[in-house]
Amino acid sequence: METAMETTQYLTFKLDEEVFALDVAKVREILEESSITKVPQTPDYMRGVINLRGSVVPVIDLRLKFGMSETVKTVNTCIIVTEVSMDGENIVLGALADSVQEVIEMEPQQIEAAPHIGTRLNTDFIRGMGKHDGRFVMILDIDKIFSSEELEAVIA
Repeated sequence: METAMETTQYLTFKLDEEVFALDVAKVREILEESSITKVPQTPDYMRGVINLRGSVVPVIDLRLKFGMSETVKTVNTCIIVTEVSMDGENIVLGALADSVQEVIEMEPQQIEAAPHIGTRLNTDFIRGMGKHDGRFVMILDIDKIFSSEELEAVIA
């Protein structure tokens, strides 16, 4: 009974050929990639904003944030609407993904610690590496992907 409590559900999605995952508790909804309004003088990874039932929601290109090439719109491209905690406040953000895969369950023993790749690279946003269907899944901590300064620049 105790182990069932520790099992966490993750939404898996693809950026390029890599599979990433977010805790489903942080995911509000998944939208088709719609018209994104560009906001001038924002960082490259800030693709713009969308209107979500009357609310302005910033949309981030995770591929650009992670140093990959820009997300190219396809039939599978979507926006994962997430809730990010910053300084005790919840901020709604959209994250562009190449495609959403599935919701999977993982137990703590299936997840290894995030790799430490020297001191110059910040890997704090990687909660761990999970194994699913013989592949590694990078489990992200959405609250740590952006620094407070970056989020303030996006939502200001």
